[in-house]
Amino acid sequence: MIADSSSHSVFDRGQSLAAALYLAIVGYSVLAGIPVISTAWSELLGFSDIQVGRVAGADLGGLSAGAVLAALLVATVDRRWLLFFAIIAAVLTNLACLYWQSYSATLGLRFLAGMASGVITGIAVATLGGRAHAARAFNYLLFSFAFVQAGEMYLLPKLTMEQIYSLFAFSYLPGLLFLFWIPARPAPVLSAVVKGQSVPTTRGENVPRLVPWLCLLAMALTYVNIGAYWTYIELASADAGLDGDWVSGVLVWVSFFSVLGCLFATLLSDRFGLARPLLATLLLHAATAGMLIAGIDEPRFFISLYAFNFLWIFVDVYQMGSVANVDGNGRFASLMPAAQGLGQIVGPNLAASLLAWGAGYSGIFMMCALASLAAFAVYALAYLRLKQQAGGGAHGLEGAGA
Repeated sequence: MIADSSSHSVFDRGQSLAAALYLAIVGYSVLAGIPVISTAWSELLGFSDIQVGRVAGADLGGLSAGAVLAALLVATVDRRWLLFFAIIAAVLTNLACLYWQSYSATLGLRFLAGMASGVITGIAVATLGGRAHAARAFNYLLFSFAFVQAGEMYLLPKLTMEQIYSLFAFSYLPGLLFLFWIPARPAPVLSAVVKGQSVPTTRGENVPRLVPWLCLLAMALTYVNIGAYWTYIELASADAGLDGDWVSGVLVWVSFFSVLGCLFATLLSDRFGLARPLLATLLLHAATAGMLIAGIDEPRFFISLYAFNFLWIFVDVYQMGSVANVDGNGRFASLMPAAQGLGQIVGPNLAASLLAWGAGYSGIFMMCALASLAAFAVYALAYLRLKQQAGGGAHGLEGAGA
């Protein structure tokens, strides 16, 4: 079924792009819907707010562990076999959640489900990162993600916990049909098509080895903010007494609004490069979380959520594009879900600990803002290091996002 073949023949074709996009989207599906999933764990399974943070952290931390595993194996093991076993594992662990719903069982099963998703996502993102126009491929991913996120925000609150788990389980199965479209091995040479001829790229040349690691660290810190905010924003709104139906509606429409963010971010990166827009975006992202420190009412919730989701897409467009531009062989691209997952396990768990210590939701949003400011500092260091190496050019981070 998935025997090795001339896999490089489809590497830069539309089939490979479509397959990688689908697998990445289903791999990120829990991340996309975590606010409403967190509410379901609370309301349908009776988990406390602290337990919700632990379970979310386990799921998204599993994503990180799986992506690390994928990064270790993706260059040496047939990617199709890795995907085959990961998809089967994702289906089985999600279905197991139907039958074992205690807190301890859910904690372990969600970590295993997240790990299977991480392998799938890591391979899919490595495939996107190995394309000649990697940054453009990541823009397609984020554009698709915005629609999927909106769909989850609308649909999941209408489902039972069993239906949610079943939806996640069966969403992986079509991926088995796409295995032939995923290259079994990485392409030996990154190339771009110029006037009908294939020519080598220079992406990642003369880049200090520290720079891609700093970019990944900044991504992890950014996702500490995103993980904590996205896990607790709906629970925080309920704690503040906001109308639940109104909040659900805002969550749906804010996800559609992020599509505009993706388009606008691409236009800005084409004009101004990646570094300066990303630095500005990280500061603004800190402000959107920080504005909730003093409390939540409808105007602040509305403004913060719309701005947060709009800028989240900005951050992902710029950070993924930056890693693609300084990554010569796709190795660091495959680690991006790991960096995101690391932030996602730290963020919800740190937020849960803050609640346990009595800091309340204000403490969570303060932590979110500080994490984004830390990401700003790390990314600024990477930019300065690359600029110094390039003699003032910093081409890897100034390059256009597509």
